[in-house]
Parts: sequence; C-alpha cells; structure tokens
Amino acid sequence: MLLVKGIKILLVDDEPNILEFLEMGLENEGFQVFTAQNGMSAVTMVKEHQPHVVILDVMMPGMDGFEVCRMLKKLHNAAIIMLTAKDEVGDRVKGLTLGADDYMVKPFSFEELLARIHARIRNHYPHLLSEVAIGPFRIDDRKLEISYNKQVLDLSPTEYALLKYVVTNHSLVLSKSMILDHVWGYDFGGDDNIVEVYIRSLRDKLNDREHQIIRTRRGAGYWVEIQG
Repeated sequence: MLLVKGIKILLVDDEPNILEFLEMGLENEGFQVFTAQNGMSAVTMVKEHQPHVVILDVMMPGMDGFEVCRMLKKLHNAAIIMLTAKDEVGDRVKGLTLGADDYMVKPFSFEELLARIHARIRNHYPHLLSEVAIGPFRIDDRKLEISYNKQVLDLSPTEYALLKYVVTNHSLVLSKSMILDHVWGYDFGGDDNIVEVYIRSLRDKLNDREHQIIRTRRGAGYWVEIQG
C-alpha cells in the first residue's frame, strides 16, 4: 500500500452518488477527502484546504471542468485528474493543455483511479512519502532502492525507473510507447525493442522465468501481477 497520511484530495462532481462512492473509498484508503458539487465551490475549497490532488469532472452545469481546471492551476499547484463521460481526443488535449495531469473516462474502476492518484502523488509530492509498499515490492525513492520479498534488487538507474513505473501502475497494461515516454523520454529516437531488453533483464533479477510477475499481454504491453 501507499503510505498516504496527511494527503488531501478534493472531489468535484455534480452527481452526489459518485461523490459519496469515491469519498468513502478514498477515506478507507487513508486520504483526507473534501467534496464540491460545482465549480465555484471547488475554487473555494482549494483556497481553504489546498488539496494535493483534485479529481475533477468535466461535464458540470455552470462552470465546466475545463474552466475550473484553468482557475485552480492559477491558485494552487495541485495534481488534477479530469473525469469525463466522453472519450474524445479533443477533450483530453484541451484538459491537458489547461494543466490537467491525467484524464479518465467514465465509467472507470476505483482501482484504476486509485492507481492514477498514487502515481500523481509520487510525481508531485515525493517528499510526502516515506515508503511505498505494493504487494511484495517496496520502493524507497530516498535510497533509489526497490526490494522484492525483502531482498534489495541490484538495479541500474534505468532498471529502477522501469520497474518502479510498472509496479506502481500494476493495475494497468502499459504499452511500449507509454514505457518509452515515461522512462526514456518523449524525444527518445532509438528502437522500441529496448523495452523488451530491459524487461528481460528485470525478469532475470526477479527470478521470473515463467513471466508470472511481469506479464505480457500480446499486442498491448506489460503489467505486473500483484497478489492480494
């Protein structure tokens, strides 16, 4: 699990049922949760509570999520995850251009939202995290170490970045292009087969000969099996 004591999340959605469901789930995960049902309330809550993460619905009456996102980024550097009922490229581009950090299409699983929240916290507020424990993995950014079953792995900087990425996003299937962008950078001009080379090396170090830890979904990408 991620150690999240003191981390504040603001939920912004005009549907009470969604707010109640997400609030209950996130509080059970240890977050301090605030809610707002419209854009102006969201702006007020951000000023008052300065949340670390904002989960922001796009389709709201009055001030929509895009306008709220624009205003929030001027007030406070929270990580913003936008929610929409439409899987439109234009909407995603608009939200990201205005400063959103991630984008999810309704309906979505709570587990995926939680994984994306964890990723945003790690990227924005690494100083708040004492340690991340996910299944048999422990990730310590202060020491740049990853342990598996209490054994510290001997990893190069690139192996560390890659394993951290796939483990912390273990509920998602990550394509080669996503891995390249995150680990090697958007301007990487080499062969994408380098991902396979590094995955093979990580499997060797994890003694994962049967590919039961780092799994391959043919034609889609890689994901990590976390039991329990």
